[in-house]
Amino acid sequence: MTATASAFTVRTAHTADLTPTEVRAIRALLDEAFDGDFSDEDFEHGLGGMHALVQDDAGRLVAHGSVIMRRVRHRERWLRVGYVEAVGVRRDARRGGLGGRVMAELERVIERAYDAGMLSASDEGAALYAARGWEVWSGRVCGLGPDGVVHLPDEEGSTFVRTALAGPLDPASELVFDWRDGDVL
Repeated sequence: MTATASAFTVRTAHTADLTPTEVRAIRALLDEAFDGDFSDEDFEHGLGGMHALVQDDAGRLVAHGSVIMRRVRHRERWLRVGYVEAVGVRRDARRGGLGGRVMAELERVIERAYDAGMLSASDEGAALYAARGWEVWSGRVCGLGPDGVVHLPDEEGSTFVRTALAGPLDPASELVFDWRDGDVL
């Protein structure tokens, strides 16, 4: 059964303001939404920033996403990027606009607090982001690793950008993401 977006409430909260019960509910939702393919590192990547939480009228978490700060070098300038992580919707609540409601809250945060927004999309999520005006990055994607800049060709074609305060970005210049354990993007 497809849920309607009007039967749900959305709230935003920083990781520091979430209760342990809420953190466990987020993890359970993401494990279910990603069919068990959501690692501990994936979960950790979504912590430390702002969360958009959608609950049904019984108070159960049905959708989630977070935006965390990343540093990304572009054209010799380090940008403050709102990086979208851990977007998931419970299986029985999909196709009812909840992913869009999560993204609307995360985009609001990005537009007011960051130079740009970025994310790495799964094949399933790409249509949502494109429909909301996110653009596939057509340039080179790299990470700044312990041994210097590392090209990440597997991330090209699935990295999406939404410019905010920085204005348009030039795809002729690479994006160099700060390094982190697990998947860099």
